[in-house]
Amino acid sequence: MTGKELYYIAEAHFNGSLAGDGPFTKRCHGWLEQRTGCHKGLLTHSCTAALEMAALLLDIQPGDEVIMPSYTFVSTANAFVLRGGVPVFVDIREDTLNLDETQVESAITPRTRAIVPVHYAGVACEMDAILDVARRHDVRIVEDAAQGVMSTYKGRALGSIGDLGAFSFHETKNVISGEGGALLVNDPALALRAEVVREKGTDRSRFFRGEVDKYTWQEVGSSFLPGELIAAFLWAQLEEADRITQQRLASWQRYHDLLAPLEARGVLRRPIVPAECRHNAHMYYVLLAPDVDRQAVLQQFKQNGISSVFHYVPLHASPAGRHYGRVHGVLDVTERQSERLVRLPLWVGLPEAQQDRVVAVLQGVADGLARDRSS
Repeated sequence: MTGKELYYIAEAHFNGSLAGDGPFTKRCHGWLEQRTGCHKGLLTHSCTAALEMAALLLDIQPGDEVIMPSYTFVSTANAFVLRGGVPVFVDIREDTLNLDETQVESAITPRTRAIVPVHYAGVACEMDAILDVARRHDVRIVEDAAQGVMSTYKGRALGSIGDLGAFSFHETKNVISGEGGALLVNDPALALRAEVVREKGTDRSRFFRGEVDKYTWQEVGSSFLPGELIAAFLWAQLEEADRITQQRLASWQRYHDLLAPLEARGVLRRPIVPAECRHNAHMYYVLLAPDVDRQAVLQQFKQNGISSVFHYVPLHASPAGRHYGRVHGVLDVTERQSERLVRLPLWVGLPEAQQDRVVAVLQGVADGLARDRSS
């Protein structure tokens, strides 16, 4: 907790408004619209739900293809597979581990309906190139900005650049509500439909604004709203979003400085953030050298009481990925980098002494590797 979470939860209870779209939800919507510049921001009960809404809004039909990286969380693909869509997995870049924009155009077929760039670790994809391809081929862009709250690309908030964007407020993210997410609607033509899809397929929101005299079932939708207690908790976090980001960036930069000598020795590679990207310090990871045994490193962390893990198993290598999706081209970078990556502990208020312990373990790995290389 970073602020007034419990106070606002009590206030929501006192107000007697615990269902969705109460006062705290509206405050969160206002924050999203003001801070990102999106046309409409809508809280959802998860980022997964926001992506599922995107699939409904784009009217994804069986056989429609959606281009995305394989190195992402299952929700990126699941949301479209639920509508019968086919994930088309494309390789990632060596530097940012984001969707390789140079391979997107060749993956487009007559069945392509959307491109889903995933902003890994809160670092933006090369959106100008992806936007150019999408415009020329008349396909939509859904930004999976689950990790991108408070990050920007050339001054534009992640999630606000494509037709639609999705945020996550899961407890593993920077700004949290336990479970939670948001859909950012950037195409004004989709705004009213987004409200309908989110409200079980009804025009209930228009009814409460006095725009219709009753609300009825309009199209396929579901219950994508979070309760007001979730929104109250989230509002307390959003009030502190700048401070949260600043503190995380300080810890991120300290890791970055401490690990520079190990990168120079060829033991690991540190994250790369392009100049046009302002990131949010969502994650600090390292890519171990090919001759470093990742499992042995993770075991060293465990023995020292440090929680450190790797990240995604590429979707194209999973049973469901093979069944529901297809691969475009060769995913060499995806497979290679996913086997080398290790995430380091990072949270608001991470003590410097604990960072030193983490770096000391990696230093020990480096010393052992130096002995092996010289023998």
